[in-house]
Amino acid sequence: MKILAIDTSALVATAALCEDETPIAVYSQKSGMTHSQTMLPIIKNIMDNTGTSVDDIDLFAVSEGPGSFTGIRIGVSAIKGLAFGKNKICIGVSTLEAMARAFAPFCTDALICPVMDARRNQLYNAVFEYRGGKLLRLTEDRTIDAGALAKELDETDRPVYFIGDGYSIMEKRKLSYQRETPPVCRWQNAYGVALAALELYQNTDDKSVFTDRLLRPEYLRLPQAERELREKEAAANRR
Repeated sequence: MKILAIDTSALVATAALCEDETPIAVYSQKSGMTHSQTMLPIIKNIMDNTGTSVDDIDLFAVSEGPGSFTGIRIGVSAIKGLAFGKNKICIGVSTLEAMARAFAPFCTDALICPVMDARRNQLYNAVFEYRGGKLLRLTEDRTIDAGALAKELDETDRPVYFIGDGYSIMEKRKLSYQRETPPVCRWQNAYGVALAALELYQNTDDKSVFTDRLLRPEYLRLPQAERELREKEAAANRR
């Protein structure tokens, strides 16, 4: 099964072409939030350099969130556009799970803790472990305060590897159980998106749910404008 996977949920724009679990080409570029300009050329370069056409793709995959609201919309829209009208499999996966899957083989007997800066003193986070060749999810995707996450992890006696753009936030806390994650492994990688999508596809009985029409972003929380509006309304009601 040929898989085209992309991730535009944070500062890194990344795309991967895979044959099942085997990567054929992986491209990552960290040049700021320019994904609307860079992602389609990245995809075109991968396809041209591997002699692959969009019609050759069996499964389109994208990180559907959490992450940058604008970035997620760009990625989801790009995949929906490529898959539109082709009756091909189209799957959105958790950004956090995809990050953990890409890093998991390098991390045994430890916790994998993706952390993405959600602003307002919050992190997008989930906790995983890699055991017996399988990635196991220990928490759901969530928003959590960095202090609360540190306190929660204090209760484990296992090493913890943080990955994601929230790495520096946790690093500043100088946690005794934190292990250094190599810089190249801290960022999103579309290969992890491909792995997460393939796993989801293989373990879902009703394959009809995997269409571009049903693909939607998963933000985990309301957009900032809507949050601010609700805060103003709540403040007005308290007067």
